[in-house]
Amino acid sequence: MAEVSRDAAGPEADTSCLHLVVENMGCPSCIQKIESALRQLPGVTLARVNFSTQRLQVEWAGGDISADDIIAKLADLGHRAVPYDPARMTDQSREESRALLRALAVAGFAAANVMLLSVSVWAGLTSDMGPATRGLFHWISALIAIPAVAYAGQPFFRSAAKALQGRRLNMDVPISLAVLLATGLSLYRSVIGEPLVYFDAALMLLFFLLIGRYLDRQARRRAQAAGLNLLALRAVSAEVIEPSGRRRHVPVEALRPGMRLAVACGDRVPADSLVVAGRSALDASLVTGETLPQNVGPGDRVFAGTLNNAAPLELEVTAREADSLLAEIVRLMEAAESRRGRYVGLAERAARIYAPGVHLLALATFAGWMLFGDLGWEVALMNAVAVLIITCPCALGLAVPAVQVVAIGRLLRRGVLTKAGDALERLAEVDRIVLDKTGTLTRGVPRLANADEIAPEDLAAAASLAAVSRHPLSRALVAAAGAPVAAVGVEERPGEGLRAKIDGQEARLGSPAWCGLAAAPESGETSPSAAFWFRRGAAPAVCFRFNDELRPDAAATLAALRRLGLPLELLSGDREAVVATVAGRLKIDRYAAAQRPDEKIARLETLRRQGHRVLMVGDGLNDAPALAAAHVSISPSSAADISQTAADFVFQGESLAPLLDSYRVACQARRLILQNFGLAAAYNLVSLPLAMAGFVTPLGAALAMSTSSLVVTLNALRLRQREKRNRAAEDKEAPLWKPSYT
Repeated sequence: MAEVSRDAAGPEADTSCLHLVVENMGCPSCIQKIESALRQLPGVTLARVNFSTQRLQVEWAGGDISADDIIAKLADLGHRAVPYDPARMTDQSREESRALLRALAVAGFAAANVMLLSVSVWAGLTSDMGPATRGLFHWISALIAIPAVAYAGQPFFRSAAKALQGRRLNMDVPISLAVLLATGLSLYRSVIGEPLVYFDAALMLLFFLLIGRYLDRQARRRAQAAGLNLLALRAVSAEVIEPSGRRRHVPVEALRPGMRLAVACGDRVPADSLVVAGRSALDASLVTGETLPQNVGPGDRVFAGTLNNAAPLELEVTAREADSLLAEIVRLMEAAESRRGRYVGLAERAARIYAPGVHLLALATFAGWMLFGDLGWEVALMNAVAVLIITCPCALGLAVPAVQVVAIGRLLRRGVLTKAGDALERLAEVDRIVLDKTGTLTRGVPRLANADEIAPEDLAAAASLAAVSRHPLSRALVAAAGAPVAAVGVEERPGEGLRAKIDGQEARLGSPAWCGLAAAPESGETSPSAAFWFRRGAAPAVCFRFNDELRPDAAATLAALRRLGLPLELLSGDREAVVATVAGRLKIDRYAAAQRPDEKIARLETLRRQGHRVLMVGDGLNDAPALAAAHVSISPSSAADISQTAADFVFQGESLAPLLDSYRVACQARRLILQNFGLAAAYNLVSLPLAMAGFVTPLGAALAMSTSSLVVTLNALRLRQREKRNRAAEDKEAPLWKPSYT
């Protein structure tokens, strides 16, 4: 039925993980009900639902329950579960959007026609329209409205029925009850010849609710598609080398640890693996954001999705597709909306008591009008229906998810992966930023640092070899030499270097061993990974040293953050002289060099005790503890795996502008969330007493409720409008790498 992965380190540690797609989740309050119910099952250690993708992840230990028990529990709650399949999810999401659009079209068409008939009836009440003509108009309205309600109301009716089958209430229950009561009461009033009916109210309610639900569905489709698009980086098939030596192609889904693969030059690595034979250079920029090619040889680890640029490789698979780095990135994105912050928790807690509260208020309204009014049960029921409609908690339920979906999607388009929903809240609260230097403020693009120490003829000769190579240090050497003429007959060996004949002498450029040196002569800032050696004939070897450059917009981004009132601090494990130089160039007044991981954590703890809420930005293994200890943290995609795991955000590319973008979006999202809560509260404080007092008809209630939901959704969509304005300003006024701070 569904694929269950197991991880057993021993009999006691046997754990299972199940991924499902949960259908019929109409509102955020469903998440809490599902998660809490599943956590009560014996052995369940994790139950997490992603509202945007409707994906459920359940982990449990021991053998007390099985996947069938989990699926049965979901069925008891009124939800159907199917195995998680990205392709199926995309097709299903597209079909659900089309079904909502069809229902929306039917409701809109019917509402417009019934409204025209209702206007005629209202006008006829003050003119010479007779009861027979009015009754005819009512029956025409009924013929239009009843089939339309039956069709367009299905998304709400099915969800409400599932909830009631599971002996619970969701926000679709009062909606369905209000629509059915308004339609049924209108049909009854048509039969007995009453002058007013409310078919238009039922249809208008459905029309506006379907608009909000369709917008929500589209937002969730975009969030889902963003994650699934990352999987486009993976290979479709892999060439497996069998023990007999025979080679065959298999789907990447069939790969298992221990299998041996052949990866040709120009192909993508199909699975996370270890190199067992061959040397090459891999382009990992699309997966990790790292611009420098990764020289690999036997024993090196490579990731699925990286591109083999130089030479054929033989690999041994170390992880299944579901456990690859690409799959982990997708899971991190999905976790962004399922790990909800306290604002979402507040909305869910309110929604849990809201649905039964609405029914109690409607019942109290009906009872009050029956006991203290003398207008009969029809008026009492109409007022109760108006209460059900006007207090629909859709605005409250949409207040936070609508903003978070838009905010996370906006950051994703700017190259930022959000790993936790509450990270947006925490980021909006920061009052200080602490940054690492290497790999964070620098971009990993080298430049020749000792050009004044190199003889011009040596620089020209070395550059003539480097001109045929795409290695970053070779390109930096070519850039320093100007436009050198490429040497003839250059041979390049991946991971070692280049050689050719120049003026009858063999010239070599590359590693120390390639140039005949027993060891790398290190001095000053020189290190074997940031230097090339060049030797021609019997002449002494020449060392070309390279420095890492600052990210191109680092100064502008940090200046903008300072203008926003955020003090900056630099903590680095590098040497004092280097750190001081970088801090001076970036105008960072407070810095510390040679910092160990425990010293970085100690500094963060000091700031925390002083009442500061710190944003930590780092990428190295030594930054991981600090990233986890900070109030909120951001890491570049070129960072070590453990640092990306510890961080709340991961940004891609060479620019530091995503740091500023993330802070600005978080602040905007917080303001919009608070505005949405205020709008929902104000709407209910004003509308509920009016409905209970009988001053609101079902039609007026439908218009008011639908307007409140649309206002909340449109308020959240303002984030997208701001993004478009900012992008337009950037394209018009700023270089491609420089952000606009409007």
